[in-house]
Amino acid sequence: MAYVAPSLLAADFSALGAEIERVREAEILHIDIMDGNFVPNLSMGPQIVKALRGKTDQVFDVHLMLLHPLAYVPVFREAGADWLTFHIECEDDTGEVLKAIAESGAKAGLAIKPDTAVEELYPYGSLLHSVTVMTVEPGFGGQTLKEAPLAKIRQLKQRFPHILVEVDGGVNYETASMCRDAGADVLIAGTAVFGAKNPSEAMVMLKGESV
Repeated sequence: MAYVAPSLLAADFSALGAEIERVREAEILHIDIMDGNFVPNLSMGPQIVKALRGKTDQVFDVHLMLLHPLAYVPVFREAGADWLTFHIECEDDTGEVLKAIAESGAKAGLAIKPDTAVEELYPYGSLLHSVTVMTVEPGFGGQTLKEAPLAKIRQLKQRFPHILVEVDGGVNYETASMCRDAGADVLIAGTAVFGAKNPSEAMVMLKGESV
């Protein structure tokens, strides 16, 4: 059974504490960190992550969409990140960033853009807790899921059964079943959850269960 990780990028930023309460049933919260360089958007910083950390014991899955994530590993770990994911396409040395995450005590993840070959992840498979397969170009919420990258999920689950595979981008009631069928362990969903009148029911439906 897949987990649903609500993406805070789609939440009401004027009331993030209340928004977390709306998704209290979720085991994982997905937090996008954007620098305006790696992606053409800005989101939140470590101060917000730290402020939210005191309000919940949910897993903080922090997605670093940063050109240079290395320097920010200890910053976001100290702020409360449990999982730290960065992009294989970033400009820092992948091995060095993974080493820093391991030293910080967080669980390490790599994210991969839709057009990046999944084979680029293979050398690091033994070091990873998770892989985030992007089914949209990173940077903005509310995009339409691209189906082609779903094949990467199947490849990763076959080659690295121990890795938790997350799917990020365009996950909604219509596309969630495709993601589950491909073998995704975690469905990252923003608008489909926070835009729902009842987020709890929305998460159940995304898992393919009856409300």
